[in-house]
Amino acid sequence: MSEPGQGGLAAPRPSTGYVDPNWPSPMGEWDTPVIIYGYTPSFALALFAVIWFFLLLLVHAVQVPIHRSWWFVTFLIGLLLEVVGYIARLLSAKRNPYNLLYFILNYFFIVTAPVFLAAGIYTILSALIPRLGRKYSFLPPKFVLWFFITSDVIATVTQVTGAALIGVRQSNREDPTSANNILLGGLAYQVFSMGIFVILAGSFLFRARRAIRDTSLSPWFAAAFGVATLLIYLRTCFRLAETAQGLSGELQTNEVYFACLEFAPVALAVVLFAAWHPGRCVGSRVRVRPDEEAKERPVAAHY
Repeated sequence: MSEPGQGGLAAPRPSTGYVDPNWPSPMGEWDTPVIIYGYTPSFALALFAVIWFFLLLLVHAVQVPIHRSWWFVTFLIGLLLEVVGYIARLLSAKRNPYNLLYFILNYFFIVTAPVFLAAGIYTILSALIPRLGRKYSFLPPKFVLWFFITSDVIATVTQVTGAALIGVRQSNREDPTSANNILLGGLAYQVFSMGIFVILAGSFLFRARRAIRDTSLSPWFAAAFGVATLLIYLRTCFRLAETAQGLSGELQTNEVYFACLEFAPVALAVVLFAAWHPGRCVGSRVRVRPDEEAKERPVAAHY
């Protein structure tokens, strides 16, 4: 008899890692010996997420040209990436949860999508600062926009690299600890930089509360902006805690946490901005000249 892994027989699976007995032995070229997710992804959740983000993509795609808020187009990109990411997750759930390519595509797009969503949030604050008053912000609007976008890009590239290396190490039956540490480093930096943004945005909204009441900016939009920012930050904190626990941790191996702390926060954030669209509530331009700041006010009604 041939040795395991020779003569066409599948190599033995490692003793650690999740294996679904309801699926046949992973023998495809791109199959890993264990399911890297830590569970078999739910088909229902993935399908619901695809439909949800696709519908919200359509809603935002209609509102951007209506309000000529092309500066908010990063939100459309983020929603499109969410759809693609959950389609890859759908394929994992329906066709093969062991497939490494499905996992990498799922992770890449679902991790990258919030970067574009966050870029929209950073742009909103950058637009609000000159409209409500630069004196209420500790940092200038240009610095807010480019510093935090750059930080997210660096953090996301590091995360995707770590996730890809985890998949390769698992496929080669090697210890993925070092790859997980790379992923952890990217997430830690993202939590740190976005934590600074949360403090900055919160302090700005608090200090500008009278200016919000004295202008036509809807206080509901200000609240939606604050809540959406916290939701995206919550999702980032979850990813850090999940990675810190390791591949066999409780957060990594239970899809309920993914549904409640990855999907739900992002899904709610995009709904808030669909209801209170920045193009309608802030205006069609991000930048205003100093002589326009006293005149350029958000034109949204108070609802």
